Amino acid sequence: MARLIEFAVNEHNTDLNTAPAVRPLKIIAAQSQALQTFTLDRPYALNALDNEMCQALSTAIPRVARNPDVYIVALVSSSPKAFCAGGDVVALSDAAKSDIETAKRYLRDEYSLNWLLECFSKPTVSFIDGLCMGSGAGLSAFNTHRIAGENFKWAMPETKIGLFPDVGIARVLAKMPWPMGLYLGLTGRSIGRADAQWLRLVTHCISSTHFEAILSKLRDAQPVDPLLDGLNEKQGPGELQAERSHILDHFSEPTLDKIFRSLARADAKGSEWATRTLAGLRRCSPISLEITLRHIQAALGFDIRQTLIEDFRLGVRCLENHDFHEGVRAMLRDKDHKPAWTPERYEDIIGGVIDSYFAPLPDGDLELPLRSEMQMARV
Repeated sequence: MARLIEFAVNEHNTDLNTAPAVRPLKIIAAQSQALQTFTLDRPYALNALDNEMCQALSTAIPRVARNPDVYIVALVSSSPKAFCAGGDVVALSDAAKSDIETAKRYLRDEYSLNWLLECFSKPTVSFIDGLCMGSGAGLSAFNTHRIAGENFKWAMPETKIGLFPDVGIARVLAKMPWPMGLYLGLTGRSIGRADAQWLRLVTHCISSTHFEAILSKLRDAQPVDPLLDGLNEKQGPGELQAERSHILDHFSEPTLDKIFRSLARADAKGSEWATRTLAGLRRCSPISLEITLRHIQAALGFDIRQTLIEDFRLGVRCLENHDFHEGVRAMLRDKDHKPAWTPERYEDIIGGVIDSYFAPLPDGDLELPLRSEMQMARV
């Protein structure tokens, strides 16, 4: 859900006396021959996904599934800076403070959309050139084809604002060569397209200069795989691959305490990588770090549906507690970048607190149809 902190935008700072008479669409849907496109069109907020956008996609996608004239779907962005830089966590925090049931519905709607995209029956291509973070990862991760342009940047930076990698991405992280995904989930580090293709976050690396030509050929129902395979640009090793030995040394440890201790030992021996990584983790919410570690470890045995159900449990608990709202305040509202986490250090987390985040919700967990039921519903 978290959007890249450095690019936070408060869209509500508008002059009410000059507000437009008609609210612009945030999702532009268009069919052209065999191609259905959904354009994310909220550029002033780097396409931060809000509930209105979730509902628009959730309503349209089943209709597209049943439209015999549509061969393929494309998710594109109107912004040169971002595909989708995350979820509108400011709106989510506001909703939780005024009416938590509304905030819960926001989570329920988004996670249901992620499951719909995972079960969707037609080829779907995401065209990503720019930031793809948080909710943006959830919109694209379950597409059959994921194209990374030259400006592609991917991250799940939720631990920096008191959240955790949600939208089903804990399962995606768990499936990566261990413990690469755990490292990315805990640190929130951004990666480029070379590492993303290595980790199978994207299927193809293609310059954005080809995007329009690809869309044009898809309109004519040209087979997508040979089209994209022919344009794929082979990538050399990325930065993350060069640091793999460091990540294996420290993040293979089974607990957060052991990860911190391992990094501290390397720090004491003069490792700049360990020093930098340790300092970054110390700036994250301790509760979020513990939740993220356990969630990704558990997702090793989950499918996407089970992961999303647990996402909802954890998301609701974050809405009910301190660190998420404090993270939004410090990083997105006041922007003092000085969150007062509770507790301040992971060493001070009281036993049983993390268990409470994972406990079944008293009002009921997220209900998602089985995959077979989604297939019977022709979505």
